[in-house]
Parts: sequence; structure tokens; C-alpha cells
Amino acid sequence: MTSDLLRQSLRLAIATFLTAAIAIRFDTIAYVWYPLTAVVVVVDDNTDQSLKMALNRIVGTLLGGLITFLVHNILGGWIGVLVSLLLMVPVLRLLGLESSISTAALVSLMFLMIPKHEELNWDYVFQRSIDTALGCAIAIGVGLVLWPRNGIRELLRLEGGLRATLQAQSQAHRQWLQGLGNRPEPLRPEPLAATLQTMEQLVARELRGPHAQRLQEQRWRQRLRLWDRVQHHWCAWEALLLNLPGLEPQSGPDPLANAVADVNGLLAGTPAEPPGPDPSRWQALARHRQVPLLMLLAFAEEQRPLAASLNTLRLVAPCR
Repeated sequence: MTSDLLRQSLRLAIATFLTAAIAIRFDTIAYVWYPLTAVVVVVDDNTDQSLKMALNRIVGTLLGGLITFLVHNILGGWIGVLVSLLLMVPVLRLLGLESSISTAALVSLMFLMIPKHEELNWDYVFQRSIDTALGCAIAIGVGLVLWPRNGIRELLRLEGGLRATLQAQSQAHRQWLQGLGNRPEPLRPEPLAATLQTMEQLVARELRGPHAQRLQEQRWRQRLRLWDRVQHHWCAWEALLLNLPGLEPQSGPDPLANAVADVNGLLAGTPAEPPGPDPSRWQALARHRQVPLLMLLAFAEEQRPLAASLNTLRLVAPCR
């Protein structure tokens, strides 16, 4: 069982227990399934629980009951429910309560469970709406108090971890080229891709929630595209670097060490001059170290898009 599934199960169990206890305690709640069904609907780990969402669901519940009552005064049975649902969607959308559509529709459908049509009156609609709103309030309150999820904080944590991983690897390359450590093993692309996939899922989820504007201001779509490019070019760049034969520490300027230092600086948020296309330094390095020139030129060519992506990422998402 994953931690997310365990958290969601405990959240649902606690909200259900509290709702049932309150429903049994107060005699005004005649039908316990109204608040309990609302708990099942509202406890959703993919929704960012907030006060605004809570108010939207409770107000939507009241409006759903009101619309259903008005329609049932004219039409009964399934026709009345169908017309209620048809009217409910545009009304709630007009009021900006799209997140309440599912709860409001559930209220309308549950009104079919009344024993007699004449019992659907103002008092019945009001009491059942309050019952359902109680279940919504308890479920959202439990979600806010117990294990609240902050999608943006999770995105920042994943991005920071990805940046730290690349920084540590580039630092290992620098130490190797300086003779201070062994040749590092290349980073496996699967964990990097898995982290990016998780970030994409979080961004898609948060864009459907109340923090969509904040995500757009922080340019998370652009950041994900840039991180995807960085991951692609990093794997190719690192493979070319580690496959260069006969790399021994040398005194004086070293284009390889400077290139790795530039990448490390960009990951740390330090601007660096973009690598130029001049191959003369690589020709001198190839003669000095007896390294195939084509491999050095391929490394230098892969350095350019990697550095460009990191530099753009540094501007879009400054290091904190």
C-alpha cells in the first residue's frame, strides 16, 4: 500500500466516522446517507482542498436542492430530475461553481429516494441540503487539517531535487577532471524521466485547481519543457564526456573542465558565457591529450543546447 493510498483511506475513514457520529447525535438528520454520500464524493485526493472550494461545494449543494425543488413543482419523476440536471450545469457554470456540479447533481438524484412525491417541499429540500452540506464541510475540514497536500510546494521540492542531482553529478565530473576523484558513473535516465513525469502530473492537476493562476505566473509549463530538454541533452552530453579516452589531469587551462564548470554554475544560478563555435581550442586539446577530435567536437556541440536550456531555465526559474 502506497503512502498516498494510506493517507486517502485514513482521511475517508475519519471523515466518515465524524459524519456518522454527528448524524446519530442530532435527531434533525433523518437520513444519514445524505451526509455520508457527500463525504465519499468530496474526499478527493486529486482536488486541492481550500476554503474557497469548500464554500463552492456547500453553496452548490444548496443551489442544487433549490433548483431541484423548483423543477419538481412542475415536473415529477425522471423527467424532473433530467430537467434539473440540464438547468443545473449552466447555472453553476454561470456562477463560477464548476467544482460543485457533481455534488449538486448528486443531491438532485438523491431526491428520488423520497417515499412520496408530495414530501418534496421547502422544508425537505432545506433539511437535506443542510445534511449534505454538513458532510461536505466535514470531509473538506478533515482534508484541510489532516495531511493537506500542497502541489506547488511538492513541485518546488521535486525541481530542487532534480537540480541538486545534476549539480552533484557535475561537481563529481569536475573533481574527476581535476584528478581529485574517480570517473563517476553516468546518471540513469529512468529516475530523471520519472521525476519529470511526476512533475507533469502535478502541474496538470494543479492547473485544474484554484492555484492555476499562480502556476501560470511561475511559468511551470515552460519550466517543464526546459527541464525535459535539459534531461535529454544532459544524458547525451554526459555520455560523450565519459566516453572520451585517456583523460588525465593537466596543468593550465582545460576546455573540458571549463565546460563542466559552466554547466555547474548554470545549475547553481550563475550566468555563464555561451560556448562559442571556435574549434581551435578543441583541436589543441585533441593534440595534447591524443583524444579523437570528432568526439571533442561532438561534446562541444552537445554543450551548446544544454547550456542554452540551463541558461533559459535560470531566467525562468531562479534558484532559491
